[in-house]
Amino acid sequence: MSALLPVLSARITAAAEAVFGAPYDPELRSATKPEFGHYQSNVALRISNALGESPRSVAARLVAELQLADLCELPQIAGPGFINLTLLPKALADAVNAPQTFENNGLRVVVDYSQPNVAKQMHVGHLRSTVIGDAVCNVLTFAGYDVIRQNHVGDWGTQYGMMIEQLLEEGLAAESLDLEGLQHLYERSRRNFDADGTFADKARLRVVALQSGDPETRAMWRHMVDVSLDDFDKVYALLGTNLQRADVVGESAYNDDLPRVVDELEQQGLLTESDGAMCAFLPGYAGRDGAPLPVIVRKSDGGFGYSATDLAAVRHRVGTLHADRIVYVVDHRQALHFDMIFTLARAAGWLPEDVPAEHVSFGTVLGPNGKPFKTREGGTVKLVELLDSAVARADALLAGREGVDREATARAVGIGAVKYADLAGDRGNDYMFDLDRMVAMTGNTGPYLQYAHARLTRLLTKAGEPSGKVTELRDPAEQRLALLLTGFAATVEQVAETLQPHRLCTYLYDVASALSTFYEQCPVLSSTGATRASRVALCTATRKVLQDGLGLLGLEAPDAM
Repeated sequence: MSALLPVLSARITAAAEAVFGAPYDPELRSATKPEFGHYQSNVALRISNALGESPRSVAARLVAELQLADLCELPQIAGPGFINLTLLPKALADAVNAPQTFENNGLRVVVDYSQPNVAKQMHVGHLRSTVIGDAVCNVLTFAGYDVIRQNHVGDWGTQYGMMIEQLLEEGLAAESLDLEGLQHLYERSRRNFDADGTFADKARLRVVALQSGDPETRAMWRHMVDVSLDDFDKVYALLGTNLQRADVVGESAYNDDLPRVVDELEQQGLLTESDGAMCAFLPGYAGRDGAPLPVIVRKSDGGFGYSATDLAAVRHRVGTLHADRIVYVVDHRQALHFDMIFTLARAAGWLPEDVPAEHVSFGTVLGPNGKPFKTREGGTVKLVELLDSAVARADALLAGREGVDREATARAVGIGAVKYADLAGDRGNDYMFDLDRMVAMTGNTGPYLQYAHARLTRLLTKAGEPSGKVTELRDPAEQRLALLLTGFAATVEQVAETLQPHRLCTYLYDVASALSTFYEQCPVLSSTGATRASRVALCTATRKVLQDGLGLLGLEAPDAM
């Protein structure tokens, strides 16, 4: 499907430049009412403000210059000077029939997402980064980028010094602990660290031993990492993400580079010693008390903070991976941290001005009480338990349905419902976790879109004929659906640019809603001849858009529900 909007926009811009000497952007928008055609532009009003001429006079001069006879009916001038465009049915049909492809744009983007901590079970807090990051990667790949996924797991730092020291004090073997055992070990070590200053000092020294490569310390740490990654893989498989073990590049991967990071920053005069720590004080960054905020690169005990690791990661991604764009999918609370890291990396020359570094921030998952989602006991909600609940809820809804692989479909619908709910709203907003609403078959939900796809599959199976091309678009409902289909590529490009997956969700919901109206007003199987063949082709094109769109969001598209 070719995108008509860019073609129309280009021609209006060319006409404006020919008449008024400047390439005005027409800012074409979908018409708000059928009587206004398919698209509207207010460009004449904006030009009139610049020239001091009547908007309708400007519109008339512009329309006289427009070359749109092959695409539109005669443009109409409405109200104070709006230009309304109605597409020719043939042009619309040709656009639906045209193959839609994205060429490789030659740009490499590194996307950092998910980032669970070793020795802890993944919880609801990891849902958003994983789901949003996966959708962003899918869209960028589809749009022609060379995408490198990076799972920057938390496998380094103070907590591992705490846990290993706790193991030694208790006389436990690391190999005796599974992930749940490691999480309990962390909780005990945290309490000990906070209550016992001597233990805290030992734990900090153990971190230095870990970073220095002490064999005993490293062996215990390696077991913690391996057990954790095995569990993460199971969660990713259940969630249906595209993250692989090969995408894991944890904090530890940058350990050997950290001294070089500090040395280079020192050589450039970007570090200052403060209470024994090496810090960067960047202009314009201050706390609420007005005191300068530091980026602590090396701590007073000789250990390296996560700021040093993040700087090493930026340096590696640009210098070694040759990223043209870097994306970090991390919650909104880290906004200041990443702003400072990017600023310092640019000052050091590791992040050139022509390489965008974007923090894709997101809000919090809330419980029914409007507060961060917790268990009844106040603990974090394990991600596996949450996903299992969603699958069980979906399974209950499928009870009694014939011709459905209930187990596979329940998993696709339940997991898809959770993922879609996470993506459907502006990622910057918090949202309430409500399974009943998520698995509903009506409204802007994943199951509604999945059912639209399944219904189309059933209809096309009944049609029992190879799909041809769309040749007739007489009914307004047909035209509305076809017009939406031509906007798929533009929507994907918009999401690739803005990194806002909810725009794709909104688009797919609009397509599914238009499909519902089409069903009501345009019989498919009971129609005959060219009309039937054309409507079957339109259904085939719609199914393709829904399938591709759901796939980009990370949802399965079941053939039966």
